[in-house]
This record gives sequence, structure tokens and C-alpha cells, in this order.
Amino acid sequence: MPDTNRTVTVDGVEVEVAEGATLLDACNAAGVETPTICWAENLTPVNVCRVCVVELEGSRTLVPSCSRPAEDGMVVLTDSERVRHSRRMVLEFLATGVDLSQAPEINRWSAEYGVDTERYPDGERIDEPVKVQDDLYIRDYEKCVQCYKCVEACGDDAQRTFAIAVAGRGFDSRISTEFDVTLPDSACVYCGNCIGVCPTNALQFKTEFDMRAAGEWRPEEQTITTTICSYCGVGCNLELHVQDNEIVKVTSPADHEVTNGHLCVKGRFGWTYVGNVDG
Repeated sequence: MPDTNRTVTVDGVEVEVAEGATLLDACNAAGVETPTICWAENLTPVNVCRVCVVELEGSRTLVPSCSRPAEDGMVVLTDSERVRHSRRMVLEFLATGVDLSQAPEINRWSAEYGVDTERYPDGERIDEPVKVQDDLYIRDYEKCVQCYKCVEACGDDAQRTFAIAVAGRGFDSRISTEFDVTLPDSACVYCGNCIGVCPTNALQFKTEFDMRAAGEWRPEEQTITTTICSYCGVGCNLELHVQDNEIVKVTSPADHEVTNGHLCVKGRFGWTYVGNVDG
């Protein structure tokens, strides 16, 4: 059979990637860590955050590495001044308009690129109360960077419920339910897959939200135990986040062949019976 691999040069290092791979895959093969916000290994790339852009020889513009297919002979620069300047500007825009206090990965990249959070002091910042409509999860639009990952997880990539989408335009754009109805009145089935992919904690477990408000959230003390969901025979893997001997939230590994990081309402939220000693 003919060789279908693609040879790409990344920062002077020649690597081979399989047919259908992206430039981000090539960067990973070359050992180059690339910042991403809207990309996730279990979602379709949507090209909205633009922090993964790289310089491609022969291209007039920077290209998003997360979605650009790798072609044989491509030459890519990931750390040129042009690339660094573009990534820094994106991160500065986000830091100006959004609360990134609970986005450690984005903050790590901001430090890497020397982001000046005061560069745009007169920027318009989102300011609205947290939406708390039930005991399962909350929505905090002050933290939303509109990466669309929650929309993808709710749509074709996972749940196919299509309960949320982008509404409005410009500064008024936001992730919303249809006609901005409350979550219980929407098509939401409370799978929580939107929480699982959110990079900024704009969507988070109500348990975590309450514990943070009380000053009791201590992730550095938490242990994570992988187990199998006990509700049915599908075999979904669960990651139990435990603090003070109590489960505080549940996630699922994105690379698990059964779940790909996605769960149903029982797997995501149906764990309170574990600590119910009165039942």
C-alpha cells in the first residue's frame, strides 16, 4: 500500500503524521505545546478562539493549527514574533472582557506570552448575576469566552439535544437556550457535557459553586478515583473528585473509548446516594 503519511517541518523539526491529521497533531508530534481554548480532543474544531494559530510558509495569514489539515512538505513556525503577537492580543482581549479567575490553563498561557491585563483598561466587561436555576449546575456569563465547546457537546458531537446555541450579535452575543427560557423549561437533559468541556468554569457544578462561595473549595487536596458507572451496562468511566471523604463532582476521561468524556445525567450527577447514610 502507498505511504499515506504526511511529512511536516515544525520549528525546524521534521515529523510524520497520518493522513487526515492537523497541524496541531504535527505540533504535538514535534513536542511543541500549543495553546488552545475552543479545541478539545473529543469535539469538532470550530476555529473561534484563534490562540492556536501558527505561521505557515507560503500562507498570507496565520492559520488555525487545530483544523488546518497537514499536507506533505508544509513548513510551520509556532513561536515567531508574528505568532506570539497574535496569541498575546487574543489573550489580552479575553482578559479585558471576561473573568478568567477560574481558568488556570488560560492564565498559564497568558503568563507565557506576557499578557498585559491593563492594556485595554476601558474595555467593556460582562457584568451580570450568576444564573442558578437548580441544584445541578450554574451559568456564570462573566466567565464565558464563547468558545462554543458547550454548544458542540450539546449538539452533533455528543448529546444531540441542541438545547443551547449562540444568540445575539456583537457585544450582545451569548450562549443561550431557545428564547432564553430557563434550563428546566428548555430541551436540556442535564447530561452536564457542557460542564465537562467548559475551559473557564462559566459552567460548573452547583456543589463546586457553593463550596467556592463558602471558601471550602480546595482542589489541591482532592483525589480523583476512576471507576465504572453503576447505573447500567454501558461501562462509562467516571472520575470521582473527592474532598474530605465526599464526592464533590464527577468527570469522565476524554480518551475513554466508551464515553469520550461525555456522560448522561445519572453518571454526571447521580452520585449523591454514595454519601447517603440515612437512607
